[in-house]
Parts: sequence; C-alpha cells; structure tokens
Amino acid sequence: MAKFCPSLMCIDFARLPEELKTLEEAGADMFHIDVMDGNFVPNFALGTEDIKAVRKLSTIPYDVHLMVTNPTPYIEKFADLGCEIIYVHVETSAHIHRTLTQIKATGKKVGLAINPGTPLAMLEEVIDLVDVVLIMSVNPGFAGQPFIPQSIDKIQRLHQLIKEKGLATTIAIDGAISPEIVKKLAPYVEYFVLGTAGLFRKDKTYRQAIDDLRQLV
Repeated sequence: MAKFCPSLMCIDFARLPEELKTLEEAGADMFHIDVMDGNFVPNFALGTEDIKAVRKLSTIPYDVHLMVTNPTPYIEKFADLGCEIIYVHVETSAHIHRTLTQIKATGKKVGLAINPGTPLAMLEEVIDLVDVVLIMSVNPGFAGQPFIPQSIDKIQRLHQLIKEKGLATTIAIDGAISPEIVKKLAPYVEYFVLGTAGLFRKDKTYRQAIDDLRQLV
C-alpha cells in the first residue's frame, strides 16, 4: 500500500500546530523531515528543535532525511528523537556499511538515499542492510524543481535488483512528485514524499490532494 509523506520543508512553520493537524486529518501517513547542513546541499533546513516540536504535536510517524556531510556522529541523536526511518546518503560516508549498521543497531528502519547523478551500483553491496531506498528525483536542497525523467528508469531497475536478490527492501521517491508520477510509479514505490507538485498546491486542500492521489494507486 502506497504511503504519502508530506515534506515538512513545505509547510508554514508559523502555523505549525494547525498545519500538522490538518495534514493528519487529510490522511497523511508519515511526515518527512529534511535536515540540511548547507554543505552537502546548498541550503539549511530543519534541526533537532524543529523535530522535537513535531514530535510533541503529531501522532503519526515521521522519518528523518539527513542531507548532511558525515552523518555518522549524529545517528544516535536523531534516533533518540523517535523517528521511524533514518535516511543517510550513499554519497556522504566513506564507510557507508558502518553507518547503515549503526542505524540498524538503534532499532530504527535503515534508509539509504541516492542522488540523481549517482549510479545504483553505489548501493548494490549494502542493499541487504537497507529497509528503504530513497530515490531522489530532483537534486536535493530546494523545493519546486522539475522532476528528472531518468528517475523512472532508475526506480524500475532498483525494483528489479531488489526482486533478483529476494530482499524485503522497499522504495521511496522524493522530488517533484506529481499525480502523474504517482500513478506511473505506484507499482514500484511504497513511500511518496510530497511537496509542491503533489500536495502543497493552491488549487486543492490537503485532503482533496491526498484523496486524489489515493485513487491513483
């Protein structure tokens, strides 16, 4: 069953309690929290205090997407904040096997993210440690970018790799996820991270947008 995960980068933080409540009532399955350090990606985003606020105000699960250089020293800190999945980027650690093993030791789901320009071969040797692979379909750092079409083929090849290895690993996708993309990738993807293309729109309420997406899958 597809899960729809609003990206909290896109909400109005001045209205945080109302936004979270409205998204939950609209049927969101999980909140997606981006952490950016201004180094690995050219932007700064949410930190530990923001996550603590979300934890206090929400009842559904949330994940943490660490778009940071050298995430290894911070794994326990973010695990202690109560997230369900911790994503790290395959590009950020010289010893990614060690980092993934560290996440697994916390009891959290192990997430591994991969950028548009990074080949799937970069994760092939460690995919057996991974619960969810997050395919970036835009270059990470900013909302509002166009979807990179090659991501569709990448998702399909990843799905085939998982099937060939007989793994229970599932797939997530993040970046310009429109209704058309949801419909096309529903056979392969479990977690759809939603931003301005699919959820945070002026022409629909959150409930209308999520209801429409559910009908597509």
